[in-house]
Amino acid sequence: MSTATTSTRSAPKRRRHKDDTKLALMFIAPATVGLLVFLVWPLLTGIYYSFTEYTTLTPPTWVGLDNYAALVADPVFWNSLKVTVLYVVINIAVQTAVALVIAVLMQRLTQSTILRSLVLTPYLVSNVVAAIVFLWILDTQLGVFNIFLQWIGFDPVSFWSSETWVIPTVALVNVWRHMGYTALLLFAGLQSIPSHLYEAARTDGAGEIAMFRRITLPLLRPIMALVLIMTIIGSFQVFDTISVTTQGGPADASKVLQMYIYENAFGQYQFGYASALSVALLVILMIITFTQYWLSNAGKSDLD
Repeated sequence: MSTATTSTRSAPKRRRHKDDTKLALMFIAPATVGLLVFLVWPLLTGIYYSFTEYTTLTPPTWVGLDNYAALVADPVFWNSLKVTVLYVVINIAVQTAVALVIAVLMQRLTQSTILRSLVLTPYLVSNVVAAIVFLWILDTQLGVFNIFLQWIGFDPVSFWSSETWVIPTVALVNVWRHMGYTALLLFAGLQSIPSHLYEAARTDGAGEIAMFRRITLPLLRPIMALVLIMTIIGSFQVFDTISVTTQGGPADASKVLQMYIYENAFGQYQFGYASALSVALLVILMIITFTQYWLSNAGKSDLD
């Protein structure tokens, strides 16, 4: 009897697992409230307003699909969409190519943290400040760049007032600002590629270009797809650079969708129609995102 009692007392007690559910809910509550108040509620409200006529002076009046019918027949909307797509194509093509080159150079040629940090420096400058600086630099009469062009024998270029040059100019200004951040994302993806693959390829006599085509690009595909989705969504939302420099001119040549939405909402106080334009932009971005995700097989990796 005593032996059994002793063994019972010496047996270790099972530790109860503490329920951390309440603590976890406390930590995620602020983010959840912020998500609901600043994202979900405005989204639902905007969708509702898109079916109404709302000018802030009178209560919203339900008009059904009238705003969307007006949108389809609106030539300014289609021009803004065309201008936005042109901007996105130039911005994404140049930005991705330059950022990929920078990321590969950072991985292959340098281990300096200082140099890698300097690449990110333009991203620390706000869009408004960058737009103002380049507005001065590229000014037709007093801009440093046009003075340089005249010094080497070329005529000055109207970067901000030419229908031909304005969108490429805005796109390249934003390429300068965002390429460092994009390069950093791609560099993080390059770090996940096993180094022994490059060593084996180098042993077989492969050069840098061959390794880039056969190892780097295929294995970087999931990260590249994610980066493209993020940058395309951000490019479709361009506003501040154009608002500071051209305000949609000349002759609507730089009036992107965000600028047209802003003009309808805060210039003409047509919040119902502006909401319909915003919902149309949301649908466009959703279609582009899911299509790109599906075509690129972003959810699969060649390393698996």
